[in-house]
Amino acid sequence: MSKRIQLNVLVTAAGGIIGEGIMKCLNWANLYLNEDSISYRIFAADANTQAAGLYRCNAIGFLVPASSSPDYIDSIISISKKNDINAIFIGSDEELLVLGKYQRRIEAETNAKIISNPLTVLELARDKWKTYEFLASNNFSRTESSLPDDKCNFISRYGFPLVVKPREGYGSLYFAVVKDENELQYNISKIEEAGWKPILQEYIGTNGTEYTTGVTIDKQGTKVLSSISIQKTIKHGQTYKAIIDNFSDIRQPAEAIALKIGARGPVNVQAMQVGDEVKVFEINPRFSATSPMRAVAGINEPDIILRNLFMNQESTARKYKKLLCMRYWNEVYVDYSTYLNTSSQRRVIESNSIVPDYF
Repeated sequence: MSKRIQLNVLVTAAGGIIGEGIMKCLNWANLYLNEDSISYRIFAADANTQAAGLYRCNAIGFLVPASSSPDYIDSIISISKKNDINAIFIGSDEELLVLGKYQRRIEAETNAKIISNPLTVLELARDKWKTYEFLASNNFSRTESSLPDDKCNFISRYGFPLVVKPREGYGSLYFAVVKDENELQYNISKIEEAGWKPILQEYIGTNGTEYTTGVTIDKQGTKVLSSISIQKTIKHGQTYKAIIDNFSDIRQPAEAIALKIGARGPVNVQAMQVGDEVKVFEINPRFSATSPMRAVAGINEPDIILRNLFMNQESTARKYKKLLCMRYWNEVYVDYSTYLNTSSQRRVIESNSIVPDYF
């Protein structure tokens, strides 16, 4: 007898690279259904009418207020109630803490589960200094870091160049490699003027190979469901080319970190390999923008987590295809009338979007 079930899922920030990546993974899972699968009706939400995901989901796309708006949570709850949403995927860093703080309310007022880590994990991983302290106190290999108050000692130990970036920033915003004390102070001041707190890190950018490792942890927080490592080339702050291989020396410490930090769900561990040492410099407690690459290789992280949550499946996926991935720009086309209707109706019910197969 078939055990297949159908879930209604909502993906937020459907115009961003993370939200779009989650949608790609769910669509990929829909292509390979079997008797023990989950089929997904994908609803999308974004604050911008020009978000591609609104027009590419297979259910309804919704315009919602920005996550900073006092109406944002009520909007998510309303959509979830009216469309019997079973799971909500968070598609941007900005929404992680917002939805994390209101998780209990959302889950109490709807049938939806927020697919996210505990709030304590979100708050620790969001702060790069707290992340460094966590790694140091648990004897994980890491990129050495310092606060500006101790910059003189840090400079004497590591010299220039150094990395300066916000403790609680996202992506490459205000990231700088500085070559002397004048540049250091300028970038510290720039970060502080923007309302952020700076952190200093040793610079190993030209001496190592960068990896991102995705780990999924089961709903009890005790078992690794999957892990996969990617050697990546960065362009404009995103993975541009990627080699997907076994990389067991990279994956094993990432798995240990995800368990130790108390994760329940997706975790991404960013690291540099310098010689024989793997130095972790960042932990992201969310799905990665490289999730679609992982899904094609055989590790579909959104699907793995929902199978565990809704079907109690505890598949420990460690084997996957070895692949080279090369990213490129592509286009989504929508009739202009559809776009205008989206602006006025604040939803997309029947999208006529196309992605031409011309490459």
